[in-house]
Amino acid sequence: MYSAELTLGDKQLRIETGHVAKQAAGSCMVSCGEIVLLVSVTYKREINESVDFLPLTVDYRELLFAAGKIPGGFFKREGRPSENEILTSRLIDRPLRTLFPEHFRNEVQIIIHLLSSDTEHETDTLGLIGASTALLISEIPFTTPLAAVKVGLKNGSYIINPGISQQDSGTLNLVIAGTKDNIVMIEGCANECSEQEVVEAIKCAQPEIRRIIEIEEQIQEKVGNEKIDMTNPFVDEALFNEIRQALGNDIDQVYAFQEKKARQQAIYQLVKTTAEKLQDRDEEIEKKIQRVVDDVLGKKMRQRVLEEQKRIDGRALTEIRPISCEIGLLPRPHGSAIFTRGQTQSLAVTTLGTASDAQRIDAIYGEGFKSFMLHYNFPPFSVGEVRPLRGVGRREIGHGALAERAIRPVLPGDETFPYTIRVVSNILESNGSSSMATVCGASLSLMDAGVPIKTAVAGISIGLVKEENRYVLLTDILGDEDHYGDMDFKVAGTKDGITVIQLDLKIRGLALDIIAQALTQAKQARLEIMKMMNSTIMTARSEISKYAPKNIVFSVPKAKIGEVIGPGGKTIRKIIADLEVTIDIDDDGKVTISGVDAHKVDQARDIVQSIVQDAEVGKTYTGKVKRIMDFGAFVEILPGKEGLVHISKLSKQRVNKVQDVVSVGDEIIVKVLKIDEQGRINLIRKE
Repeated sequence: MYSAELTLGDKQLRIETGHVAKQAAGSCMVSCGEIVLLVSVTYKREINESVDFLPLTVDYRELLFAAGKIPGGFFKREGRPSENEILTSRLIDRPLRTLFPEHFRNEVQIIIHLLSSDTEHETDTLGLIGASTALLISEIPFTTPLAAVKVGLKNGSYIINPGISQQDSGTLNLVIAGTKDNIVMIEGCANECSEQEVVEAIKCAQPEIRRIIEIEEQIQEKVGNEKIDMTNPFVDEALFNEIRQALGNDIDQVYAFQEKKARQQAIYQLVKTTAEKLQDRDEEIEKKIQRVVDDVLGKKMRQRVLEEQKRIDGRALTEIRPISCEIGLLPRPHGSAIFTRGQTQSLAVTTLGTASDAQRIDAIYGEGFKSFMLHYNFPPFSVGEVRPLRGVGRREIGHGALAERAIRPVLPGDETFPYTIRVVSNILESNGSSSMATVCGASLSLMDAGVPIKTAVAGISIGLVKEENRYVLLTDILGDEDHYGDMDFKVAGTKDGITVIQLDLKIRGLALDIIAQALTQAKQARLEIMKMMNSTIMTARSEISKYAPKNIVFSVPKAKIGEVIGPGGKTIRKIIADLEVTIDIDDDGKVTISGVDAHKVDQARDIVQSIVQDAEVGKTYTGKVKRIMDFGAFVEILPGKEGLVHISKLSKQRVNKVQDVVSVGDEIIVKVLKIDEQGRINLIRKE
C-alpha cells in the first residue's frame, strides 16, 4: 500500500494504491474532498491479429449510492450509461490514447467507479488522473504520466477546479490535460471569451498539472511493475517492403484526384490489383495492403504539406472550402437550414415546444430540467458506407454535446422566449469537421425558427502536420487531413469570442505557442464563415412558425397559486378543457401557458390573471349576479371573488324586493365601496 497527496484548489487530492482491486493490472483510489473514485486497468495478453488499432475502452460509471440516492424505475438499479457518463468516458479516453506505444494492440479496459460524490464538483479530471496512475503502475507499456485540471474564469480571476455553482456564474470552463512539458487535450466552453483568455487559462493549468504528475511518478517509483514489451506491428517489415514493391508507382497517382470519392475508388482498385499479385502470401493480405497504402499515403500527404505546402484538394493552407447556406427548406418544421462546407453538409432542424417538453435530468448531482437540446446524427450514407442503424453512438453524443455548448451562450432566457428548443443535425455528407458544420447549421436553423439568439455562431477545425521542429497549421481540414495529420482543433464562437473549444492530438503533446497560433487562425476562419452565414440571415425572424405552439410566461403571487388551481384542481382543469391549452405552475408562482391557438392562449392568461387579481376600492367592475338574498345580491366581480350589493345600493329609488331589480345570472356594473378587515367586499350598483 502507498499513498500520496497534495493541495489542489481548495481541496486535498489523494491517490492511494494497493488497498483494493488488487487483481487488476493496476488500480488506485482517487479522492478529493468527499469525492472518491475507484480506477482499475486490465488488459489481454493475447493480441487479436486482425486488429490494426489500439482497442482501448474507457467506462466511467456513477453508482447512485455515491450521492445517497436509490435508482428510480422498476428495477431499482443502475442501467445504461447516462449522457454525462459517456461524455466523461470520452474525455478520459482521448488524451490517454495518444500516449500508448505506436504498435501496441492489446485490448485494454479502464473502469472508473464513482463511489462517493459531493454533488458540487465534477469528477472527469480526477478520473483521468486515476487512469494515468493505474496505467503507470501496471506492466502495460504506458510510460508518460498524464494529469488534468479544470480551470474557470470569474470576475477576471482564474479558478483551479471550480465547483458547479462557480462554473455556472463564470465565463470560462476548461478541462486541460497535459504531460510535464506539453498540452495533450483541451475541452470546454466559454461565454464569448477571447483567445488570450484561453491561453492564460492554459498557463494557469500547467504548473498544477506538473504538481499532480510528480505524485503520480512518486507512486510509480514506489509500487510500479516492470513494463512488458507487448508492441507488435500489424505488418512486419519484410511483408511491408514486399507490399510496397508490389504497389509500384501506381500509389503516386492517388493524390492526382482532389475529389474524395475519386480517391477512394483509386485506392480500392489499387488494393484489389495488389492483392491479386500477392494472393498466396497471407490470408488477410488485403487488410494488410490497405494498411500499407494508408501508411504510404499518410507520409506522402505530410511530406507535401511540410515541404511543398500543398494540400490534398489544392487549397492554400488557410483557405476555407466553398460554403453555401440555405434556410426555410422544410415547410412544416419550425425552422430548418442546410449548411454546406465543401463535402461536409449538415441539415439542421429546429423544433419549438412547451415547458412540458423539457428534458428531465435525474443526475447524481441532482434533478433538473433541460430546455435546450442539440442532437447530432451521423448516418452511414454520409460517408458512402453500409452500416446497420442502431442506437446513438458515443461519437454522436459527444459531437452533439460539443455543438450544444457552442450555441447555449447566445440563447435567450426563459423570461423572454419561454420555449423548449430542440435542434437536430443530420449529417448528409461528411469530409471533415461535421461537428463544426453542425454549429453553423444550428445557428441558421434557430434564426429561421424565430429564436432571438444574440448573434450567429460559427465553428471551424484547425489541423496540424508536425515533424520535429517543423509544423504547418491547416484551416478547415478534410477527413484525410484529420486521419493522417496530428491534430483536430475545433473552435466555435461568435464575432465577440469563443463559446466552445476541443483539442485532440495524435502526437504526444503540443507547445503553448502553437496552440495560441491555432486559436488566432481559427478566429480568422470563424469570422469569414460568419460573413457567409450573415449574408443568408442576419437576425432571427420576427415571428415564429404558425405551426409552433404559442407560449406565454408570467408570474402570480405564491399565495394565489391555490386559487388558480382551485379545489382539487377544479379551476385549472376547467380552463385547460375549455380553451384547449396547457398550463404549468411551479412552486415560485411562474405560470406557463401553451397552445396552438394564440387567441385561446391569451384568453387563458386573462382568466388566470383575473383570478389572482384583488378587488380595489373605488374601481368599477362588470360582475355576474350569483345569489340573491332578502338583504341584497352577491355579485362575482372577479373569478372566485364575490361582493355584496346591499338592497339599499341596488338603485337610486327605493327597492322593496331584490328580485324586482336583478336576477341570478344578470351582468351588472358595480363599484367597490369598501373592503373590511375580513376581506368582505361591499359594492354599489352603477347605472
